[in-house]
This record gives sequence, C-alpha cells and structure tokens, in this order.
Amino acid sequence: MARILIAGCGDIGTTLGLALSAAGHTVWGLKRHPAEALPGIQPLAADLTDPATLNALPPALDAVVYSAAAAGFSAAQYQAAYVTGVRNLIEAMQRSGQQPQRLLFTSSTSVYAQHEGEWVTEESPAEAEGFSGRCIRQGEQLLWDSPWPAVAVRFGGIYGPGRTRLIDSVREGSAVRPAGPPIYTNRIHRDDCARALEHLLNLPKAEPLYLAVDDDPAPLDEVLGWLAGQLGVPEPPLATQPAFKPGAETRRDSVSRMRASKRCSNARLRASGFKFRYPGYREGYGAILKIKPASP
Repeated sequence: MARILIAGCGDIGTTLGLALSAAGHTVWGLKRHPAEALPGIQPLAADLTDPATLNALPPALDAVVYSAAAAGFSAAQYQAAYVTGVRNLIEAMQRSGQQPQRLLFTSSTSVYAQHEGEWVTEESPAEAEGFSGRCIRQGEQLLWDSPWPAVAVRFGGIYGPGRTRLIDSVREGSAVRPAGPPIYTNRIHRDDCARALEHLLNLPKAEPLYLAVDDDPAPLDEVLGWLAGQLGVPEPPLATQPAFKPGAETRRDSVSRMRASKRCSNARLRASGFKFRYPGYREGYGAILKIKPASP
C-alpha cells in the first residue's frame, strides 16, 4: 500500500483521499486549517505559500497529488496557488529527500485558447493569454521539470454536490441561452474527477498529460434547455446578442464563455482504461437532481 500526500485537500482532494484510504493506502491531507479529522485522512496543517510550514512533510511518500485551488480570481491568487505553491512544495520535497513514484497536478482546460468549437486534445496548443491559463501552465511545467515523474490532468468544468451553479440559475430564472453560434461546454462530475485521479495513480505507465472531461461536449443552450425540462420551469430566454464579440472588453464572464466554446476529447483517458460513472451531463445532473429535488 502507498503513502500519499494530497496537497490542497479540498472537495476533490477529500473525495479522492477517502477513496484511497478505503483501498488501504495511508493518506495525508494538507490544508492551511484542517477541519476535524476525516476517517482515513490524516490532517497536515501547512500553507503551500509559506515554505517554513512545509518542513514536516510525511517521510517516504510514494505519491503526491497537488490539488490546490486559487483563493479567488486574480493574478496574485493564481500565482500563489499554481506557481509559488508548486515551487515551494517541490523544494520542500527535495530538502526532505523524498522520492515519490508519481506526482499528479490538477490542471484545467482553461489553458486552451480555442473558442470556435474546435476539437482539442493533449496535442493541441495551449496558449490562453489570461493570467489564469499562464499560471496553470507554469505550474504544470514546474512539476514536469521536477526530479520525479509527473502527470498533469486538465479538468473541464467541475460540477456535482455543492457545485450546482448551472442548476440553480435555471431554477431561479437567471440563466440566459447564448445567442450566436453554439458555445460548446466541457464538464466532468466531481466524483469522476476523484476517480480519474485514483485511476492515474494506479496506472502502471502514465502519459505526462490527460484531458479529463466526460463524453459529451455539449452546446450550453442544449444543456440549459434540458435542465429546464427536468426542473419543470420555462426554458431560459435567448440573449439579445452573442456572449462574446472579438475585440470587445474582456470581462471575466466573457472570457469564461469564450474558453468554453471548444470540444475537448477524453480519448487518451478512455484508452488508459478509465470508465466514467457519469459519461454525460444527463447522467450527472440527473443524479444530482434526484438527491436535491426542486424547491416548491
């Protein structure tokens, strides 16, 4: 059984840690302020942005999963989470003589600049110009350049329990279907995120990069319409103008919509033997709606 550190043990890290512990592995969950201990995850209080707090890492780690997330949407916060934190952890591991067999990095499909519905694979150029994409790519490269085998996992939009923004917007009537060409969206259920990471930890030979999205890169208006039907509410209205105009002021929501209009392929992950629990948005959102029924 392996000794595994989850650095940045939030929602996905906790889901992963519980599964790894149930499989017999020894798991530590690193957070600034660990809450009460969870069965099978040993809390480790440390701050990835403060090297002094990283001097007491568990010895003889077999694997490390870097799953820290930015505290907010700013250049400084992304730099801290995806560059400074990665660099500090690598240096702390070198100081303590760690020799892990594999590092995993939870990355994002937001590193891609494609926005006209193109198909994207691991071989596609990742050239998003915003600070978020740049910082995430830098974090990937730091791990790839480290002394240990590293795998970056670029996740699509994550949804699941506690991540119901799209459902809530349709239910509340605030959702709007985008005008203009289809805006393709890529997503993956929270449970499949954790399952993909566990799968890649156990894979005898892993590639350095995987796209982790479900089988169905669907147009946003299709998803909104389907959710409205399931919730029994009116279909969201159509926007009066396209969600993104080239050359327009790049507000955060516009950039986010632009990034979404690509179709990411999960062929490499599928070929490695991974099987999705929720292969499309209908299965994933359907499971959530059974757990969380519409309010009266």
